[in-house]
Amino acid sequence: MQLEEKVAIVTGASRGIGAAIAQQFCEEGADVMLCSRSEASVAVVAEALAEKGLSAKYTQADVSQKNDVEALVDLTLKAFSRIDILVNNAGITRDTLLMRMKDEDWESVLHANLTGTMYCSRAVLRTMMRQKSGRIINVSSVIGLMGNAGQANYAASKAGIIGLTKSLAKEIGSRNITVNAIAPGFITTDMTADFSEADQERIRAMIPLATFGTPEDVAELALFLASDASRYITGQSIQVDGGMVM
Repeated sequence: MQLEEKVAIVTGASRGIGAAIAQQFCEEGADVMLCSRSEASVAVVAEALAEKGLSAKYTQADVSQKNDVEALVDLTLKAFSRIDILVNNAGITRDTLLMRMKDEDWESVLHANLTGTMYCSRAVLRTMMRQKSGRIINVSSVIGLMGNAGQANYAASKAGIIGLTKSLAKEIGSRNITVNAIAPGFITTDMTADFSEADQERIRAMIPLATFGTPEDVAELALFLASDASRYITGQSIQVDGGMVM
């Protein structure tokens, strides 16, 4: 198993990509701490894993709140004594055209998506630096690379994550800690389930592979970046988008 004796935190683990990454990590032998803003929702994921013979701990944590993040890291250390992998997956959207966007819609998305990624990354650094090893995996988006009408706040937050990834990779590479970003394209999740059939067809026409990805497609890359197989890869943003952006 690729992650045996490793300890991972996965944020935004109550559904979609986060839940798929959590399952993949558990299957590969990691001890996993799941978190979400909703404890009830993330408990359902932990129960589903248990039904498959897998085990994970979980807690409520809003990554946009520094105190929640610090409590999450403390709880993980108390449970497992170390942290080897952090997956910054939690994120929100508040879509509207910029001219109509309220200040709070801009601020909430930037704070949850970008500042939350910073809070979580900063909180695990002392432990990883002491261990002289670690993997930080940030979930960005192709929207951060190409932009999208009605998503200026989301695009800015996801582009910021890529800049944060590259800067942090340069800061801590000498401590044997890698920092990489995953930029998913259109993935079949609760977010895309609301698209009309016409919208889905329009988007598929933009994708060379002509289909949406799955959360498991993203989880496979997360597993690679978390494993020893990626030891010489850092500061990269890797797209999982069927060739949509190239």
